[in-house]
Amino acid sequence: MFRKIIHVSTRREGECLDLTPEVAAAVRESAVQEGVVHLFVQHSTAALTTIEYEPGVLADLVRALSVLAPDDAEYAHNTKWGDGNGRSHVKAALVGPSLTVPVAGGELCCGTWQQIVLLELDVNAGRERTVICTVTGE
Repeated sequence: MFRKIIHVSTRREGECLDLTPEVAAAVRESAVQEGVVHLFVQHSTAALTTIEYEPGVLADLVRALSVLAPDDAEYAHNTKWGDGNGRSHVKAALVGPSLTVPVAGGELCCGTWQQIVLLELDVNAGRERTVICTVTGE
């Protein structure tokens, strides 16, 4: 088993960061040829997924999440904590904090147009995010 911590800085809500190069580098560093890489973001207002890292589809994803958790809806979290990021928590829970990708031949098994992305969902700008990257296999 090999573990690497990936640190990223985000600037704004709706930002999508391509983590594929960092994850691929961790797989190479691990020397695992056949196995899996598991990613977990240690924050309740960020999420991980795969998507084609193309401006149009990224905008579509942000818009779709805004339909599911609208900016102008009332969130009990905001009433209790007053930080205004109730929608951020809901969006992150819908997408999820973790992702597992197969490794074969020492490489990620992502599809041709598939990248690993971190979604910044917090309304409060400028966050430092931590992703735990664990590679297991032989």
